Amino acid sequence: MNANVKKVFIAAAVILAAVVLWNMFQYGTGPKTDMQPASGNAALKSPVPGKVLMLDLGSDECKPCIMMAPILEELKKAYAGRARIMFIDVWKNRDEAKKYGIQAIPTQIFFNAKGEEVARHTGFMDKESIVRQLTRMGVEPPEKYKDF
Repeated sequence: MNANVKKVFIAAAVILAAVVLWNMFQYGTGPKTDMQPASGNAALKSPVPGKVLMLDLGSDECKPCIMMAPILEELKKAYAGRARIMFIDVWKNRDEAKKYGIQAIPTQIFFNAKGEEVARHTGFMDKESIVRQLTRMGVEPPEKYKDF
């Protein structure tokens, strides 16, 4: 490898490292994949107090949001009468994004029956993780989800 090619590779590696470090500094250690306890958002209230609520804030055009749509529909039916599952398109309802402090989509916010935020997750969330969170919040899962 000649000297110019080595310099290009080194420069590319330095730039890549700088971008990674900048993102870590800016956004923490990376995307949050586990449930985060409510912090700083505890003042947020559920739009429908009285029942446990999973509020999914995303967009009809976001790929992970599109992937979650059938999961949310299935869970909405399965948890009818036990918990509420709601979706808000923040690109069509920009005030909702501000109201809930959304910085990335999809974001799922879980509210207890008192209407208080108890957990938040950013990114795609699979069915098992949603069921586990609702169960932690005291919502008995439907029979077909008891093994989650």
